Amino acid sequence: MTVASTASPPLSTAESVVTRPLRRRPRRRGDGALAAAFIAPALLGFLVFLLWPTLRGIYLSFTQFNLLTPPRWAGLDNYVRMVNDPVFWDSLAVTVEYVVVNIGVQTVAALALAVLMQRLTRSALLRSVVLAPYLVSNVVAGIIWLWMLDTQLGIGNQIIGAFGFDHIPFLTDEAWAVPTIALINVWRHVGYTALLLFAGLQAIPGDVYDAAKVDGASEWRMFWRVTLPLLRPVLAVVLIMTVIGSFQVFDTVAVTTLGGPANATNVLQLYIYNSAFGRFQFGYASAMSVALLAVLSLITVVQYRMTRAGHTDLG
Repeated sequence: MTVASTASPPLSTAESVVTRPLRRRPRRRGDGALAAAFIAPALLGFLVFLLWPTLRGIYLSFTQFNLLTPPRWAGLDNYVRMVNDPVFWDSLAVTVEYVVVNIGVQTVAALALAVLMQRLTRSALLRSVVLAPYLVSNVVAGIIWLWMLDTQLGIGNQIIGAFGFDHIPFLTDEAWAVPTIALINVWRHVGYTALLLFAGLQAIPGDVYDAAKVDGASEWRMFWRVTLPLLRPVLAVVLIMTVIGSFQVFDTVAVTTLGGPANATNVLQLYIYNSAFGRFQFGYASAMSVALLAVLSLITVVQYRMTRAGHTDLG
């Protein structure tokens, strides 16, 4: 009599895999720690050099503070004084005049340069030449133009005199001072603005222009019907950046006219500086700075909504 084997049959491969205890794979560490390490320096700089000074300035705008004594709470006194201060409103008007001239000329000139570089040549050398004035600091540019536009000895007036015209007091006449300073800064910033717009033009597909040519559109018509609508988001962002920068003009005025003649170039930033470091009225200067922050925030929101900067016509 044979005895039946009690050994169990061998397991199949699939069954052995199922019954074998699974090894846990080591979990991959995410990139959160690495991202935080890279972001930390910028975040620290933002907190220390932007957020904290802004909050501190808002607090000081409600105080009387002259550096010699601790800040003393004054409520809305500084803002009431600001509303009733004719010099503040005159400085704001001068700043707005400067912004209108600067942004108007700079935007048109930069757009023309960008389109010419896009349509005629894309030479890297030409782009370097266009950007060169932007690499000069505002102080250096202001001093150079101050010498060049001197009424008696400046080369600009020497050339004007050589053609038989009277010398022009570019920086010493109330009517000429603000437009002159605005054009000096146009000269310095137009290349940078043009390169930003040129980058936006590079993103427009070439087949759009080909289709417009097939339909018989001229260069001028393509510019108004194709280029400008498709460039609108980039142009809107550039306008927001340049308007904010123009409202903060200070150094060019400080090294050329010091706010003169007769406060004709006393822009708001210069008035804030003189109030804080000339008369040690840090509370009042902070109130004007907060007012400028509110004005720029409002202008930015209005510009963003009116230009639809967050939307593009490209499919």
